[in-house]
Amino acid sequence: MYHIGELAEKCNVNKETIRYYERLGLIPEPSRTESGYRIYTERSVDRLNFIKRIQELGFTLKEIDKLLGVVDRDETKCQGMYDFTTNKIDDIQKKIQDLERIEQMLIDLKERCPENKDIYECPIIETLQEI
Repeated sequence: MYHIGELAEKCNVNKETIRYYERLGLIPEPSRTESGYRIYTERSVDRLNFIKRIQELGFTLKEIDKLLGVVDRDETKCQGMYDFTTNKIDDIQKKIQDLERIEQMLIDLKERCPENKDIYECPIIETLQEI
């Protein structure tokens, strides 16, 4: 069992983040002690870590809520979840293509620079200024 400060420290988040996630319904409202302090379980730790990790992967809080809704509330119809995942896959594939283009551009720029030159002679900067 954790108080909010302990949970925040364990999950490396701010206490206000935890309260915000509660308001959004991303984490369930915890039980409280007789004196009104929030008490969180290990499930809350797992939930916060999941939210943080999936955010790192590019999911928005709205998307996370949709995913968690299937688990928690089972309100999302199969078609709605199918559409969501299909759209997210499309977004991810576009990001991958963009990253591959950026990677290739950087490789090309790197190859134009045969040696370390003074900044005013840098072909990388000259090329970037032309874009």
